[in-house]
Amino acid sequence: MALNNTYEARLVQQETAVGAGVQILLLALLGTAIGMGPAGWLTGLAFAIATWAVLSRALHRARPRSFGPANRVTLGRAILVGGVTALVADSFESSPPVTLLVGLTAVALILDGVDGKVARRTGTSTALGARFDMEVDAFLILVLSVYVSTLLGPWVLLIGAMRYAFVAAARIAPWLNAPLPPSMARKTVAAMQGICLLLAGADLLPYLADLGVVLLALGSLVWSFGRDVVWLWRNARHTVRIPAEPEPAGASMEASVEGIEMLELAVR
Repeated sequence: MALNNTYEARLVQQETAVGAGVQILLLALLGTAIGMGPAGWLTGLAFAIATWAVLSRALHRARPRSFGPANRVTLGRAILVGGVTALVADSFESSPPVTLLVGLTAVALILDGVDGKVARRTGTSTALGARFDMEVDAFLILVLSVYVSTLLGPWVLLIGAMRYAFVAAARIAPWLNAPLPPSMARKTVAAMQGICLLLAGADLLPYLADLGVVLLALGSLVWSFGRDVVWLWRNARHTVRIPAEPEPAGASMEASVEGIEMLELAVR
């Protein structure tokens, strides 16, 4: 059994290595097609190495039996996001190929709705897969906000930075780490960010229209995060933590149950 587990672990690690190789191949294709400069190459390679290292470490900790079809879709999305990242970095040195940038981003956004469905249909949903998907989404929004900020102003960076600011705040206020109830509104707002930033980055609309679209995205994101923070704060206030103490000698089970019931009534 140990040998089988080792072999499966190697297969899982091989898939991440293949993903890094495909990422480098995509960078080579982009470099040949548009003559990508050093900034694009270095940023794309840094993304590929960082993704491979972080994902490999996470897989080593989780020790899944297989990489899974849903994670393969997410890895494909991560490769596309790496291409978008390289193009955005290259845009600071030369005019970006907007059509190519929009195409890669659009495919990555479309596939965002695929990996979750694949995970549910194949029964391979995992906490690691959900986190992997979330991190790819967050980084894509960050990269798009960097690109659109060059067109509309640095305030657009608030969209990409908000999720990372929330994570940083959770280190100071641990109650922000509590699980949130499912919300279709939250999912809708999250999906809106990529679509709105892509629309603004495509530069198909007048300036004021692009400005309105991105302001709508930012406003909805602030509302969504604000609503969740308020819910977490209220939930934390109403959570009663009872310190563990040794049971007094001679205490009966009935007395303990009665005490718990009285405490629950008091909290309610």
